[in-house]
Amino acid sequence: MSGNLHIRVSGCAGRITLARPEALNAMTRGMCAEIAAAVAGWRGDDAVKLVVIDAEGDKAFCAGGDIQEIYHAGMGGDYSFARGFWAEEYRLNAMIAEYPKPYVAFMQGYTMGGGVGISCHGSHRVVCDSTRIAMPECGIGIVPDVGGSLLLANAPGAAGEYLACTSAMMAPGDAIHAGFADMHIPRKNWKDLIAQMEKTGDPGALRDAAAPVSPETLVQLQEPIAKHFGLGTLQEIVASLKDDETGFGEKTLETLSRKSPISAAATLDIIRRVGWTSCGIRDALTLEYRFNHRAIEQGELLEGIRAAVIDKDRMPKWKHAFDGDLVAGRGDYENLPNDPLATLVSELLEPLGDQELTFEE
Repeated sequence: MSGNLHIRVSGCAGRITLARPEALNAMTRGMCAEIAAAVAGWRGDDAVKLVVIDAEGDKAFCAGGDIQEIYHAGMGGDYSFARGFWAEEYRLNAMIAEYPKPYVAFMQGYTMGGGVGISCHGSHRVVCDSTRIAMPECGIGIVPDVGGSLLLANAPGAAGEYLACTSAMMAPGDAIHAGFADMHIPRKNWKDLIAQMEKTGDPGALRDAAAPVSPETLVQLQEPIAKHFGLGTLQEIVASLKDDETGFGEKTLETLSRKSPISAAATLDIIRRVGWTSCGIRDALTLEYRFNHRAIEQGELLEGIRAAVIDKDRMPKWKHAFDGDLVAGRGDYENLPNDPLATLVSELLEPLGDQELTFEE
């Protein structure tokens, strides 16, 4: 077992503690494999009544995957590392979503990307005052993944489209409202609750300990979110926001301008496909994998990571830009049809043939 995780059985509980607080508990490929092995092993162990996952540190439960690993491998021409990481991670996400025993996640601080995948598909999802949940993938050139598209598709109204395209942070009340969490419990009570579950194997005490909390933002912004992000295409959303004379339009456009238009357009497509066809977790992960599998070689992931965490200039050179009322193509994409992203997104979401994601453990 690596020093990044503390995996053990305590009483009736299989316990997983992320132990990499200096890196905001970012998930490595090795951590993913270790968690998957433990969770799979406990599934058939009658002595383990439930699984509890938590994390060390105050700043983050898990701020996402370790994308620096992906960047350095990709820049060296090794695209298989990222693809293998995602395949392992997505199989773990499906395992958690389909787990036959209670899976209890305690999420403090930043819970983003890969952190969402190992917590928000659980049966019991606990947040506290410090929790901030987000899907920031459009800012680095991929789509919200780890099954996040399913959670986003099931969010009320057009909240999922808004959260995905803008990478907006959800405080505890918003996370519960959007379906990413179940209950708010003050963090000071977590230790005793975990000890009780270890003793009894029963997560029922969580409900009794839950404290009321109201949505901070999503309900207040429900009307403008529905007005703009309930529209069909990214172009229509951008045009609608430009016509919005309130502060919401200007602020949201400024936020969108920093995201990858390709990722945002594909994200909308995936959320609609998942939501409109009542897809399950495996269908959502398959669509996410198709895009991200191609994004590292054909898309903008490496440029997005460079700008965000390598050079940290926050100025990614995307292949498209939010110009005018439509998203204007640049470079190799300038001769695409009037909607320059529609054809590209369709191609990026095509089946991968023998490279398609599988769910065998």
